[in-house]
Amino acid sequence: MWKNLHQIRAFRSGSNDRFSFVTTPIFYVNAAPHIGHLYSAIIADAIHRFNVLTSPAASHLEPPIFSTGTDEHGTKIQLAAQAHAVPVATYCGQISDQYRKLFRNFGVDYTRFIRTTDPDHVSAVQCFWQALERSGSVYSANYAGWYCVPDETFLTDSQLKENDSGVKVSVESGHPVEWTEETNYMFKLNRHQDDVLYWIKHCEDRIVPLKFRKICLDFLQEPLPDISISRPKSRVSWGVEVPSDSTQSVYVWLDALVNYLTVTGFPHIEHQRCWPPTVQVLGKDILKFHGIYWPAFLIAARLEPPKQLLVHSHWTVDNQKMSKSKLNVVDPNERAALYTHEGMRYFLLREGVAHSDGNYSDTKIIRILNAELADTLGNLLSRCCGKALNPEAVVPSFDQETFQELKSLDTTKRLLDLLQALPEKCHLHYREYNFYLVVDSVIQLLHAANGFFEGTTPWTLKKSEDKPRLRTILNITMEVLRQAGIILQPIVPVMSGQLLDKLSVPRKRRLWSDLRVNFAITERSLMGSEAILFRRIVAPKEENVVKKEPKMKKIKQKN
Repeated sequence: MWKNLHQIRAFRSGSNDRFSFVTTPIFYVNAAPHIGHLYSAIIADAIHRFNVLTSPAASHLEPPIFSTGTDEHGTKIQLAAQAHAVPVATYCGQISDQYRKLFRNFGVDYTRFIRTTDPDHVSAVQCFWQALERSGSVYSANYAGWYCVPDETFLTDSQLKENDSGVKVSVESGHPVEWTEETNYMFKLNRHQDDVLYWIKHCEDRIVPLKFRKICLDFLQEPLPDISISRPKSRVSWGVEVPSDSTQSVYVWLDALVNYLTVTGFPHIEHQRCWPPTVQVLGKDILKFHGIYWPAFLIAARLEPPKQLLVHSHWTVDNQKMSKSKLNVVDPNERAALYTHEGMRYFLLREGVAHSDGNYSDTKIIRILNAELADTLGNLLSRCCGKALNPEAVVPSFDQETFQELKSLDTTKRLLDLLQALPEKCHLHYREYNFYLVVDSVIQLLHAANGFFEGTTPWTLKKSEDKPRLRTILNITMEVLRQAGIILQPIVPVMSGQLLDKLSVPRKRRLWSDLRVNFAITERSLMGSEAILFRRIVAPKEENVVKKEPKMKKIKQKN
């Protein structure tokens, strides 16, 4: 078993402190992207940005990797292209471009956008197949069973049910199945079951949240059947050819999973410097593929499985499952036109929790963005930088004697206590992927800062002789804003950048190590003219969220 193979590195718990490699799943191009896809991407983006923030590039032996991309092979893609009357390669390119544009608009700072049609990926898949063959884990067999085309998988009787029309469907997805008999290559999944179990149990946070770890362990309580890893090319021609058999295509899920290896340079020797991934982000619907099949494939190929899987739940819309038939599929770009890209990022990371489905609501997003980004964060910055209190447009110098007087106030004490505790508290929340708790902590600090501001009534000091008191109040409040800006960078990078720019914080001084409380001793000028981070949103008249089908250009075939 794996645990006895001394030539393979021992499993290690936690992240690799010397290297950061974060992945999203690659997204299937059978339809345009929605908020579920965006959610996976911004979770991974926030993790990647936090890793960069806490471990500057100079400290890495290798630059951090953050990969995402599109999964473009299989029967569903062939059918989708036919439905849109375009060549399959054209269809894949158009949908893949929609994902690129989505991620660019929402600031998803990936280092590689991979497509399974990329030449280096095709080569990697074929090399990985050969590694599986060398391990003795692959054999050819006649296979018969219930096959679900939309899910691209064979299902056992226990995974099936009859719907109201008497049609056999998948219990999990509800998609119809058809009886299929064909010759496939099979993978000896059962042969590696104990090793996968060891991989999961060896580290308590291998799969988080823990409810998903338990689901994987439950899968492993019964003997795992061998699984089909190829399809006849006569049925699935759009795919990677099996290197040893030109009549077969590599099963789309094996093909897709290898993308994580491709981005590291596999099969070239340099890929070992980057492998394995630090954390792989995925939705709960693909847990079995990543939590059972993927580590089994890797172990068979004598490669180390990922350090950690972060599994997240799905999004409902007004407490209903997203569905085209209900016309409630949320188009992120459409909603960003109302709430901004940064506002959508903030809402999804602020409201989403990995262990339970999140609920999208236009009413809720307006309330949260107005209350927290406009009224709490944005308003505090505007008051500090506005001409009424700060006509010189500066981060004023700090007066130690006045500070000692202010410290006697309860509002000041509470503010300073929260300010001192904030970096460590938020560091822990980021490490545990609790982005909503990061935001909670920052908002709590900002509420305390607004309370401090109200309690010290700086507007009454403008015409008085007590300029040091006014300047020190502004100084303390701006230090709170500086810390909030640094900490929120992984969540709202553009808005945080605008805040830190306004406060004239040098770009090289925006790392986690710069979070030590630092009341400005010398005065510095503010940058820019406006100090408006987020404008209040007026509720739109039309509340329905309608999913628009992607427009496809019809390609004229040349004779």
